[in-house]
Amino acid sequence: MPKKNVHPEWFEETPVYCDGQLVMKVGSTQKELHVDVWSGNHPFYTGSQKIIDTEGRVERFMRKYKINQKTEEEQ
Repeated sequence: MPKKNVHPEWFEETPVYCDGQLVMKVGSTQKELHVDVWSGNHPFYTGSQKIIDTEGRVERFMRKYKINQKTEEEQ
């Protein structure tokens, strides 16, 4: 015999806040979500991420997979 009321309530339009501002709405079991990081302020998605190259690993990877990458001097 299946148990009743075992699933949490689902909210279709749950607001997601980052730094006090509404950033999106998602489906969730919570009425409201507060996050520190989202794609709008994460360095990977905003393009402000810096690659720290130790011992030429990035260059070796780029050569191995034949990926052309302009240096800052060429830009």
